[in-house]
Order: sequence, then structure tokens, then C-alpha cells
Amino acid sequence: MLVKDVMATTVVTLSPDNGVRHAARLMSDQHVSGIPVVDDGGRLLGVISEGDLIRRTELSSGAFVLKADMGLGPDERANAFVKRCAWRVGDVMTSDPVTIDEDAPLSRVAGLMQDRGIKRIPVLRDGKLIGIVSRADLLQVIYSAKPDDTASGDEAIRRSILIRLGENTGLEGLDVTVTVSEGIVHFWGKVETPARRRAARVLAEGVNGVRGVVEHFPESPPNSTAAST
Repeated sequence: MLVKDVMATTVVTLSPDNGVRHAARLMSDQHVSGIPVVDDGGRLLGVISEGDLIRRTELSSGAFVLKADMGLGPDERANAFVKRCAWRVGDVMTSDPVTIDEDAPLSRVAGLMQDRGIKRIPVLRDGKLIGIVSRADLLQVIYSAKPDDTASGDEAIRRSILIRLGENTGLEGLDVTVTVSEGIVHFWGKVETPARRRAARVLAEGVNGVRGVVEHFPESPPNSTAAST
């Protein structure tokens, strides 16, 4: 699934000449943590977020501000002063925000959000804002997802699990045997860590038709005819 499949295309935006108080009110009214800032042609200039406003003079005492700025160089203190006191959105916004292309996979979005600690990412096409993707959009994908419906019957279930064992599960290359009887999956083999055993259970539970999972780790199967990875 790609960004364009889940992104919001109706996006609240601000002008760099809008006031900071207007931006704060808009974030509160729209229940969002950040708002893209665009020029008259729709080109993204930056993003103003809760983080940009957290050290405003309206929230801080002079003593706190001085303590927070201790150790900063002259230019850094000047930038901090602008963040605290400027009234224009263009002076307070983050001017080099993380952005993403509409054809990027959702795994890329999730990675950026985790690595950068951000909640919303503007989506661009030729430098212009066309949408925004948020953590809420990713959560909707998760709770709307359906279990794998390609497998049916014990043998089909077993084959589906064997294929998944070779994917990025942490179980690749292990000597794992899988048997299925009336929808009950049995795992055998040398899987010794709790994390890998949990991964095997979760993998099996995600296959349609599975009614339960029985772990026999680290035992070997009772006969040599059972199929393994």
C-alpha cells in the first residue's frame, strides 16, 4: 500500500504571514499537532507544529528562558529569541520539514515517523503540497486489515506458514517443522528464545483458517515425514 492510498487530500494550511496565535487556535480547533505553511502557489515552505510553540514567552518565565538558553552561541540564542517572540508563522515554523512522495510505501512513512519522532508528514508532488499522512492514517490501515485469506484447508495453511517463515520474521534459516491438523498448527524444532517463539505464534495466527497454535519447541517432530522449512 502506498502513501496516496491513505493520505488526506483536504489539508488545512497557513500562510507565512499568518499570526502565531491564529496558528495555535487552528491547531486546537482542528485537533492536529502541526500545519503545513504554503505560498500562494501551494508550494510547501515549512511546517509549524506544537514543538515550535512550546517555548513561547506566553508560556515561560524569563528565568526559565535564560536557563534554557545557557550554553548557546550568539546565533543560536538569536534563533531561540525569534522562536519565542516572533508573531509571524514564517519566523517560527520549521523551514526544512520531513516530506514524502505520494508513491512511497507506508513502511517508509512508518520508518520516518519513528526515526524523527513526528506525527504527520506532508505529501508533495513537484514541490507542491497535495496531501498529508498521519499516524492516525497508519492506525486505520492496521485496524482495517484482514487476515490472509489465501489459505484454506490444512495443507494450504501449512504452505502459507512455510512461505512466511522465510520472510523478515527473525525465524529465517531455523530448523522449524510445521504440521497442521484440523486448523491447529503445531511447531517443532530448535527455536529457543521467547521472542522467536512469539514470532512463530503471531505468524501462524495471521493465516486465515488457523484455529490454534501448539508449540513443541525445542522438540523434534515425532516422525521424519513431517515437512519443514
